[in-house]
Amino acid sequence: MAKKNKKVRETSIENYYDLKLDKVDELVAALKGESTEEFGEVSMKISDCTDGASDGKKEFDPYKTDWLGKVPVWIKALFIKWWFAGVLCYFVNMGLGIYITNDLDRFMLSGIVMGLMVELLVNPLFRFLETDKREFDKYTMFPFPFKAYWTFFTNIIYYVPVTFGVNLCYLVINKYMFFLGMEPLLFGVFAVAVDMIFIGVKDGIVYLVKKLKNKERTADV
Repeated sequence: MAKKNKKVRETSIENYYDLKLDKVDELVAALKGESTEEFGEVSMKISDCTDGASDGKKEFDPYKTDWLGKVPVWIKALFIKWWFAGVLCYFVNMGLGIYITNDLDRFMLSGIVMGLMVELLVNPLFRFLETDKREFDKYTMFPFPFKAYWTFFTNIIYYVPVTFGVNLCYLVINKYMFFLGMEPLLFGVFAVAVDMIFIGVKDGIVYLVKKLKNKERTADV
């Protein structure tokens, strides 16, 4: 009885993965915009694709970019960084400020939490939104694949001085300009600014190193 059930399952699997040649031909005809005698005229109207659910005035475009894809990469990257930094300020700096009164300890904890957020939330979100061009790499300090587990520790170490840089911004403004209380919106702006300054310095160093290596290679040739 078990052999019979196994044979049925194997047959079902084979049928499931059978190559539907007619569907392939239909897909090729649709992509080419051609009409064939076997399939008839290929229609791109939404009403034909949805059994009349639409009014038929619009045509279906399989390559149409959604509204999120039209937003520039730099806006998406900076907004994501700003939003998560604001969340960090709200829950850690403001939420735990009553219990952690020492500024050094609080900003140390903020750096550790921000490193975890970037590694576990921000960078995976960047990889989800990016294409094969990896256009979000320029907004990441360590643009390596998710399987590079060593970035888990480097991000934690890196974002500690970032949070101290944010604290320095508040200290300078409060001392030489006017009193400025800590709140999520402006904290996020300072965090993104300090982060991008560090990333810009890193990108500049990488560019110079690559330039020197290219000069050495051309000199050897």
